[in-house]
Amino acid sequence: MKTDDLINMLASGPDVSAPKIPVRRFTLFISLGVLASIGIMMTNLGVRPNMAELIMLPAFWIKMAFVIALAGIGWITVVRLSTPGVRTAMLPALIAMPIVLIWLAATATLMNATPENRAALFLGDTWHYCSSLIAILSLPIFIAILKVMRDLAPTRLRLAGAGAGFAAGTAATLVYSFHCPEIEAPFIGFWYLIGILIPTGIGALIGPRVLRW
Repeated sequence: MKTDDLINMLASGPDVSAPKIPVRRFTLFISLGVLASIGIMMTNLGVRPNMAELIMLPAFWIKMAFVIALAGIGWITVVRLSTPGVRTAMLPALIAMPIVLIWLAATATLMNATPENRAALFLGDTWHYCSSLIAILSLPIFIAILKVMRDLAPTRLRLAGAGAGFAAGTAATLVYSFHCPEIEAPFIGFWYLIGILIPTGIGALIGPRVLRW
C-alpha cells in the first residue's frame, strides 16, 4: 500500500474498510522463503529416517497439530499486522490457545512419568541445538515477510516486526519438525517456543528500522 492510499484511508474516517492485501504477491514471497527454508533443512539435516515409525505414535500427531496450528496463526498474525486499521485485539488469545494446550499436555505427560524420566522428557536429545536450528531456518522466511510487510506500510512497526518474526519462526518450526526426532510434549512446549521467540524478539528490535516507510 502506498503512502497516498494510507492518507486517503485515514482521512475518510474510522469506519472505512482497510485496503486489501495483495494475496498473490504476499503468498509468492512467503512461499519462496518457505521453499528456501525447506532447501536448507533438506540439504543440511534431512527428513528423519524413522518417519514411518514416528507417524504411528500419538505424540507425533500432538506435536504436528501444535506446529501446524502455530504456523496458521502466524500467517493470520502477519496478515493482520501488515494492514493499517485492522483490529488485532484477538491475536494474543489466538496465539495463546495452542501454547496453553501443549503445556497442558506437557504437564500431564510429566505427572504420569516417573521422576527419573522427567528430565529426559523435557531435554530430549537435542535441547542444546533445537532452538538455534529453528531460528536459522526462519531466516529466509523472515526476510520474505519483512519485504512484503514494508511495502504494505504497517503503522505499529515494533509489533509488526515481532509478528513477522513470530510467523517466520512458526513456519520454520513446521519445516524443522520433519527432521526433529523429539515428539514429547514437554520438549515441544518449551524448546520449540524458544526457537520461535528468537526471531520474534529480533523482529521487535529491528521492526522500527526495517519497516519504516
